[in-house]
Amino acid sequence: MSRWDADAARALAGEMPTREEALAILQAPDGELRDLLWAAFRVRERYWGRRVKLCMLRNARSGLCPEDCHYCSQSAVSTAAIDTYRLLPTEDLVAGARAAAERGARRYCMVTSGRGPSARDIGQVTAATRAIRAEHPELEICVSLGIMDGGQARELKAAGVGWVNHNLNTSARFHSEICTTHTYEDRVRTIRAVKEAGLAVCCGGIIGMGERDEDVVDLAFALREIGVDALPLNFLLAIGGTPLAEAGPVAATRALRALCLMRFTNPASDIRAAGGRERNLGSWQGLALFPANSVFIEGYLTTAGLATLPTRRLIEEMGFAVEGEDATVEDGTHVHAHA
Repeated sequence: MSRWDADAARALAGEMPTREEALAILQAPDGELRDLLWAAFRVRERYWGRRVKLCMLRNARSGLCPEDCHYCSQSAVSTAAIDTYRLLPTEDLVAGARAAAERGARRYCMVTSGRGPSARDIGQVTAATRAIRAEHPELEICVSLGIMDGGQARELKAAGVGWVNHNLNTSARFHSEICTTHTYEDRVRTIRAVKEAGLAVCCGGIIGMGERDEDVVDLAFALREIGVDALPLNFLLAIGGTPLAEAGPVAATRALRALCLMRFTNPASDIRAAGGRERNLGSWQGLALFPANSVFIEGYLTTAGLATLPTRRLIEEMGFAVEGEDATVEDGTHVHAHA
């Protein structure tokens, strides 16, 4: 047994690591990465088997944002060359859901740039949600609309939205280093409003913005305290024209250790290897499936990602199965030991 098996046992028993133990996970020697990934897989397997959920995003409104989030190509301080457009009409959002369902995605997320939704935005998003639910009742609907209040969250819930994404992004300490136009507490208040409305919370963060290991631990512990249902972990894509354009790539080993930390601290959460997975992990992408049980297909908001077919091949080659399509690997017969 490796020393990381004790972390897995604690997670499976519902216990949190200490801060020192959490830091040790992030700082594990590369030579111990294989054992760390296998320990995280033990926890992932308990809750998610060998299933991998496919998720697909639709950038429902692009650019034109007054916020100054330093990582974002759509922010007011970005000069990145991106498409900008107003909130898409209902028929376009429904078409996006149809494309997601055709590709085998289980979750479809509509994302709008901006500080938060107007009444008109809520009306358009709820109309689109009702139309999608009528056509694809099996599809999980998630929205990411910025800072919201309880009334807006309840409207979304009534229309059939199941999840709201609103990331903490980083620690409370480091937040002001990456955004000054809203606070960490603004984000926490939105998450509380979403939970109080009875919606599931999709909340995670970004690795690689200059944060310390202690900030990643703070983020992991905060997500545990919130009780997030889904946890997307992004790895910075340094986009030209943004304040973080010169940030170096996230080492694949660091990305994998961060995913393991999230699994040990949030064992039952739907953990997603999200934005930046392809560029930062490269040929190591498949190893992310040991701690994570969910991935995006067909790209992100303003950046490309791995298309559906190569994503499916990656999942199958690692001995996993797309959720909802194949339960034959659930019996524990094989997971390829590439770690």
